[in-house]
Amino acid sequence: MGASQSARTEHEFQDLADRTGFSLEQIGNLNKRFRQLSKNEETLSRQDLASISALDNNPLRAQIINAFFDKRNLRQNEAGTVQVIGFEEFLMVMSHFRPAAMHITEEEREKLRREKLRFVFNMHDTDSDGTITLEEYRRAVEELLSKAGTIGQETAKAIADAAMLEVASTTRGKMEPDEFYEGITFENFLQILKTFDIETRMHVRFLNMDTATMRCGK
Repeated sequence: MGASQSARTEHEFQDLADRTGFSLEQIGNLNKRFRQLSKNEETLSRQDLASISALDNNPLRAQIINAFFDKRNLRQNEAGTVQVIGFEEFLMVMSHFRPAAMHITEEEREKLRREKLRFVFNMHDTDSDGTITLEEYRRAVEELLSKAGTIGQETAKAIADAAMLEVASTTRGKMEPDEFYEGITFENFLQILKTFDIETRMHVRFLNMDTATMRCGK
């Protein structure tokens, strides 16, 4: 019975390794962390992730937690959210944080970079309409700045407005301050962050995982 269960688990882990790019060792480590967070239950809730103390002072705490329950990040090709996730869904989200393997083609590297940026884009496209609006952008900036406690809400709003206008000018050309701007599309987002080093910015420290263990390629 024990050997049968072990063989089934190994087979399931191998399937997940093929789909996510994690090694079997990495999946084993992530499974242990999942069990810790879920208190050995089969599913994980927002409340379970909210209990991670390392997230308490993170200005993107809400976005990070929500990202684990966003169907767009679970490779379901649809918008919306779920209430709980199993280990497979947890692993799908975690795969966005996985560093690129050393020996991959430029095409594969660009595909991975695009997937990571799509994940970040989804975090700020809160209504899942494919556009980061001025209001969504302002909300993110205000939250970041308010956590810092250095400026007031009106100043944060002004900074967000000015930054959005600059983004609009970059993606659409010169715009007037009173001209309506519908927001940033994903293609705009790619253009804006074309020189952004996403590899060094996405990590999993808030899960108390040793990032060195995430460096192993397939």
